[in-house]
Amino acid sequence: MNRRHFLSGIAAAAGAARAAAPEALASRARFRTAICAYSFRDALKAGAMTYDDLVRLAVETGVDGLDLTVYWFPNTTDSFLLPLRRLAYRMGVDIYSISVRTDLCRPTAELRERELGEIRQWVDAAQKLGATHIRVFGGTVPKSVAEDQAAGWVVEILRRASEYCGQRGVILGLENHGGITERAARILDIVKRVDSPWVGINLDTGNFRDRVFEQIEMCLPHAVNTQVKTEMRREDGSRGSSDWDHIFALFARHGYKGYMAIEYEAAEDPRVAVPRACQRLRELARKYSAPA
Repeated sequence: MNRRHFLSGIAAAAGAARAAAPEALASRARFRTAICAYSFRDALKAGAMTYDDLVRLAVETGVDGLDLTVYWFPNTTDSFLLPLRRLAYRMGVDIYSISVRTDLCRPTAELRERELGEIRQWVDAAQKLGATHIRVFGGTVPKSVAEDQAAGWVVEILRRASEYCGQRGVILGLENHGGITERAARILDIVKRVDSPWVGINLDTGNFRDRVFEQIEMCLPHAVNTQVKTEMRREDGSRGSSDWDHIFALFARHGYKGYMAIEYEAAEDPRVAVPRACQRLRELARKYSAPA
């Protein structure tokens, strides 16, 4: 085969792939694995573990990335963020997300402006770490305030924040974390009203209190990151082991593409439980990710 025929063959194959790609790619699941820093909250708070240690743990457990809960960052200066980014790069670990505290149900313009300013600061920090996702909380509806009104405040902050995020390539994921985001219907209402490609849902598989799988499935079309728990709430309010196989199958049916990050909150020592959970996470990611 001469060079001209070879290049023509490549061009034809690429054209055929592009023609088929939109429908095929939309239905093809693609899973990546990660550890949430919150899994080691006690050790990080006590100083017995550092964020550098988490990068090394990701290598040891074979996961792809880290979702760094920022609560125990010593600071957000370049002297902390940039060496951490370099270490992760050299170790082949993706710091793809940071998780921050927010309360977007703020009743005054001044407080909403403050929340917006803090989100913008975390967007800047995420950029320095190379993260393209930030998990945010909706917050709690103030007493004597209608939920619809509070939802409007959340929409206002997220819509304004999305403009800043869009200029910097960072996605905000609103978590189902109780309060105003206790129910899937309200989360969807907020995200749809924000109407931005830079705002989606950070889907936590362990936080819904009833109709758990139904509410998870409602959120899936807008999920931009997922945190998986080893335990889930049952319909009677108790907690039991999560059926990860069922969860991955559900996500795969919806063509989910993204990270599944273990956020460990059970009683067993996370130094023992998390590596074991990561092994299972990797197995399921391989099982349910469609071949290229």
